[in-house]
Amino acid sequence: MAQYTSLEHIKFLLQDVHLLDEVVSLPHFSHLKWEEAWMMIESAKQLADRHMAPYFREMDDKPAHYEGNGVVHTHPQLKNIIQHAAENGWIGGAARFEFGGMQLPMMLFNTAQHIFMAANNGCQGYFSLSAGAAALITSFGSKEQVEAFVPKIFAGQWQGTMALTEPQAGSSLTDITTGAIPLEGGMYKISGQKIFISGGQHEACDNFVHLTLARIEGAPPGVKGISLFIVPKFFPEKDGTLTSNDVFCAGDFQKMGQRGYCTTHLVFGDHGNCKGWLVGEPHKGLSYMFQMMNEARISVGLGAASVAMAAYQTSLQYTKERPQGRLASEKDPLKPPTLIISHPDVQRMLLTQKAITEGSISLAMECSKLSDLVQATNGEEKQKHWLLLELLTPIMKTYPSEQGSRSVALAIQTLGGYGFTTDFPVQQHYRDLKITSLYEGTTGIQSLDLLGRKVVMEKGKALLALTASIGEVIKQASSCRPLTIYAEELNDELLRIDQVLQHLGQFVKQGDIDRYLSDATVFMEQISYVVIAWQWLKQAVVSYEKIQNENFQNQKRSFYESKIHTMKFFFRYELPHATACSKVLMNTEFLTNSKASETFD
Repeated sequence: MAQYTSLEHIKFLLQDVHLLDEVVSLPHFSHLKWEEAWMMIESAKQLADRHMAPYFREMDDKPAHYEGNGVVHTHPQLKNIIQHAAENGWIGGAARFEFGGMQLPMMLFNTAQHIFMAANNGCQGYFSLSAGAAALITSFGSKEQVEAFVPKIFAGQWQGTMALTEPQAGSSLTDITTGAIPLEGGMYKISGQKIFISGGQHEACDNFVHLTLARIEGAPPGVKGISLFIVPKFFPEKDGTLTSNDVFCAGDFQKMGQRGYCTTHLVFGDHGNCKGWLVGEPHKGLSYMFQMMNEARISVGLGAASVAMAAYQTSLQYTKERPQGRLASEKDPLKPPTLIISHPDVQRMLLTQKAITEGSISLAMECSKLSDLVQATNGEEKQKHWLLLELLTPIMKTYPSEQGSRSVALAIQTLGGYGFTTDFPVQQHYRDLKITSLYEGTTGIQSLDLLGRKVVMEKGKALLALTASIGEVIKQASSCRPLTIYAEELNDELLRIDQVLQHLGQFVKQGDIDRYLSDATVFMEQISYVVIAWQWLKQAVVSYEKIQNENFQNQKRSFYESKIHTMKFFFRYELPHATACSKVLMNTEFLTNSKASETFD
């Protein structure tokens, strides 16, 4: 079986770079030790090898499809996969003990999810959605709601979903029209339609628990009038029996990628008999849902990085086996062809993939650790971690989704003509990954969130927290003589971000918000390169110290040298794009205003 991820890189990040030991030393996670954690990761890899990776291509060849009458067929292995994931704690493992979970750090939980997504991203989404839905219920639901739904979700018997998008509204949740009318006993009658609902109907689970956004009759307009409801497909009665709840799957969407992962169109209350439970308080549904959405955004970014990693591993293996051509300096045609990994342009493509994928996974680990620290700390410390996580979340979602597509395109290019054929998996990786720039808010929406909300939240404290964290690594690198020049370059890029924000800030002062946000996606690109450079410099500092101290207990010298080499590559080939972005953002011409629409006449 082809390698689809690197356990060596994972171990390096957990053990040496992001220091899982710091997390498990906190009281909230002190029941876990490093040795146990790593055994769980190795177990997750075995699960993926046996039950997920072998069906990666088959789930694409035989996609989920709608039969009619509300029935969606999925791959027969899916039920087995979900059950194994549940039994090993990979649905409810991150939940607190009191809810039946294992209280695992997200650093550990998300590492396992990375392995699963790299092995077969067409199946991991099912139990990842369930984990998110259950977490939302445990956070904001009543004791009765937790008891009614969470154990079944954790057991893999019931599928959790998030039902936000509607046909007429798309990503604009302000415009949703799904309605909720109060009934006796605290229930609500639900009516409306939702589209693009992942995992909304399939044969691998007995029931579906839809976390649904709707408007209570008479609610205020806009997002302030949105409430959150638990709407199951089958209503659980007190005696444990399930009765129909008037939730109907009207169809599924056939997709270019992730074809094993069903995406459905749901109709609520077509016969007037759909009931739902209100979660928490009325009109606060969107704020509640943002917990699941933010967790999902990190998961989507990690998924993109994982798919790109699988493609990189395939292309790397291919270059080590495929002989073709000779180096330009070799003039003797009788000499045997060289392996293509020897060609400089192939090395450039491989290093670009390595820089994008490993940098993205490191950022995912950074975000996961911050999530753990938010969970396990209090006061000002907790607030600091939360602010930094809020700022990094849209970046974590966007950079791997956008640059991951580029990385997989290079994997195809590395294989040449074979990369375009179905003989190799990289073309499927390319198709599978594209959706990640659309899931949970498109790149444009993430960019508006970053520049319009996160950068300015609490008077810029989140950005200050990021600058301070990057500054710490710059300081560490400055004391390592070979890394000093890279520390200086990263510091220069931080200063450019400040210059850009000062330039854009003048439009806010003028009340021209449209102009301020017009190039939010370019700003996202600029700061993303800086954030990934931070992750690479962090890895380089650790690697340099290992080499200096001749500490090769965990990895070989060559492993650490490869990290420093890839960091140098990122700074030389990738980071200059941040400078280019700053030039675009500092330009005084406004080329994408409303009048520019006439350009397309």
